[in-house]
Amino acid sequence: MSRLTTLRARFALWTAGLLLTALTLFGGFVYANMSRSLVAAVDNGLRLTAAQLVAGVDVRNGQLASIDTYLEDSQQDSLRAQGFSLRVLNLAGQPVQGYGPYQTLPAPSTAAQPEFLATVTDAATGHPVRVFTTPIVENERPLGTLQVAQDLTAMQRTLTQLLTSLLIGVPLMVVIAGVGGYILAARTLTPIDQITLTAQRISAEDLSARLNLPATVDEVGRLAATFDSMLARLDEAFHRERQFVADASHELRTPLAAIQTMLGSTLVRRRTPVEYEQVLADVGGETERLRTLVEGLLHLSRGDAARGNVFEMVDLSQLLRDVTDSLRPLADEKGLALTTAINDGLTLTGDSDSLIRLFVNLVGNAIKYTAAGEIVVTAEPLAGRGIRITVADTGCGIPAEHLPRIFDRFYRVDPARSAGGTGLGLAMARQAAQAHNCSISVASVVGQGSTFTVTLPA
Repeated sequence: MSRLTTLRARFALWTAGLLLTALTLFGGFVYANMSRSLVAAVDNGLRLTAAQLVAGVDVRNGQLASIDTYLEDSQQDSLRAQGFSLRVLNLAGQPVQGYGPYQTLPAPSTAAQPEFLATVTDAATGHPVRVFTTPIVENERPLGTLQVAQDLTAMQRTLTQLLTSLLIGVPLMVVIAGVGGYILAARTLTPIDQITLTAQRISAEDLSARLNLPATVDEVGRLAATFDSMLARLDEAFHRERQFVADASHELRTPLAAIQTMLGSTLVRRRTPVEYEQVLADVGGETERLRTLVEGLLHLSRGDAARGNVFEMVDLSQLLRDVTDSLRPLADEKGLALTTAINDGLTLTGDSDSLIRLFVNLVGNAIKYTAAGEIVVTAEPLAGRGIRITVADTGCGIPAEHLPRIFDRFYRVDPARSAGGTGLGLAMARQAAQAHNCSISVASVVGQGSTFTVTLPA
């Protein structure tokens, strides 16, 4: 019973059922049409023969005599070959002349009865007989009746053979179609079974399974390719999340371990007030680092969970000037020149808080990793109705092999860029850029500096 619930079984049953219905209706139409055509052919033959015989009736002195003069040997042979029987009745309904095996046909009620066709069963042979009865009229005066009959046994044999062929052929074709439909459905749905088995083997710990079916352009082939693509994306996403959790755990463990160590060593013995103050200051520094890390993780998680921020018109020119002004003291403290070349009137629809995080991280990183020289922030409109912002520094630069991963969470370039920070700044910058459907890229030369470019839609 469970096999009947499969898609291939239902497809085969539906195919067989529809074909059975169609062939039954077609077979019934063919049988009825053939029966009607054969009966019409017999009736036309009876009418034609009767018309020829009526023309040869011998009338003497206004009385019906015989049709012997018309029934010559050749005509008798023709009638015999076609299986006709005929009978001539007078006005009293008594036979005047007859020919053929069927002479016990029912007589008409009156000689003046109009012509008619009927199918009767011969009492002697039990054969079905088609009878055409027509009056014999001379000068609009009825003289008698002519009956022409033909055996329908041959016609019924033909119809029986047709019906037998239909009763055997239709079920046979239905069975063949059902089996063929099942096999075709099985071959077509084999990739679906493979998808099901693959999905059953997949778990969150192992997303490496793939269908790897031959590439086809049909619906199942596209489904298999889409399924493999989805698995690849899920595998990559799970890998990133596992790496993120591992990195976050490591980053959180470091300040917590430092705090625990400082507190443990402090409580071993009594300390002077100055020592306690120093320990509290150190704990405060680690706590601040922990707070910064947690806030960065919170921003990243919120950005991953919700992309539908309510955007509004933002004056990007003023926003960039505010960001650079707020970070200028940090640059002055290191003796760096922070210059800007920002066009007026640059606006776009966006989230100002997200954009501030984006440019604070870029400019802050430039200040942090530049020992001497300058940082230049430029913003200009593009001919294609966009805005390009660049943050260029003269710092230590980034080796080429690290550039593809520079925006990954917790990724640091050792040893030049490992001092301080949480490793989340550029990840948050990329997230903010993606939220605004813009691109962010970096070009860098070791020892000469780095240039981050953000291209925003107008």
